[in-house]
Amino acid sequence: MKAVVMRETGGPEVLSLEEIETPEITSATQVKVRIEASGVNPVDTKLRSRGLFLPDGVPAVLGCDGAGVVVETGSQVTQFRSGDEVWYCDGGLGGLHGNYAEYAVIEESVCCKKPVSVDFIHAAAAPLVLITAWEALFGRARLTDEKTLLVHAGAGGVGHVAIQLAKQAGARVLTTVSTKEKQAFVASLGADESILYREHGFVDQVMALTGGAGADVVLDTVGGDVFKASIDATSPYGDLVTLLDPGPAVDWKEARNRNLRVGFTLMLTPMLRHLPQARANQVAILSDCAEMIDSGSLRIHVSDSLPLDQAVKAHELIEQGRMQGKLVLIP
Repeated sequence: MKAVVMRETGGPEVLSLEEIETPEITSATQVKVRIEASGVNPVDTKLRSRGLFLPDGVPAVLGCDGAGVVVETGSQVTQFRSGDEVWYCDGGLGGLHGNYAEYAVIEESVCCKKPVSVDFIHAAAAPLVLITAWEALFGRARLTDEKTLLVHAGAGGVGHVAIQLAKQAGARVLTTVSTKEKQAFVASLGADESILYREHGFVDQVMALTGGAGADVVLDTVGGDVFKASIDATSPYGDLVTLLDPGPAVDWKEARNRNLRVGFTLMLTPMLRHLPQARANQVAILSDCAEMIDSGSLRIHVSDSLPLDQAVKAHELIEQGRMQGKLVLIP
């Protein structure tokens, strides 16, 4: 089969389209999927440039998100049969088990039936960001309807679904964006207020919009200085959740003085630590989100879809940091 293979760390140019062996079912509980689309996420570019999670991970096929059609099932598979359309988040952390490819073999337990109302492109764009946003908002921050949420980079992959999930929960949503075009986009998703962070300091704007109280919950999808400044935008006894490593330069004094609950979300942990119950919980999240998508209360925005042989361009676009929504590769 054709797949995008990474044989060393480095820039986007280390990705090359190659012919490799098609994976085959080796366990009675596995399904083989013909991949129709694969989501591209910022974590893919970090793994490519900084190194893989798994020690002897190269050569590697990246891509955690996939959507496609089941073409074969193991003898003990009960939930799926050939022809079923599925979506999932699995693989892409090292070795040849990733989704920038034509086929994947995965465990039945991590697979979920695709929402019927969307195509494979939109389905493939969604799993990692949906699970990330859900776990951050409801698992870490315990978001409820009486709270005000600040989402950083609300037009991005995680941000644009976090806005919608929070509005479904009844929260008030503030978000930061870089352009007026993105301001209009997040408004269409239901954001109550958007802050052009390049024109105005977001901390002052958040304090003005909350009457000096600060946001009850802050979701940091950017890291670095944004995380550090977010401490001052979070209300006393509030929750500050980040998807990134804050680094060693954070002065935690103000966070302590505000009695903040600081949380971390890495939705890949169940894969990395082999936690079956946590993975089952993530599949349940996808199932709930599929119902929301099919009901029209949740939508996935795809900025562009590219052929598999343009994976280099896809990584370049992600690293430019101007993406709105998601980017997808099509085998």
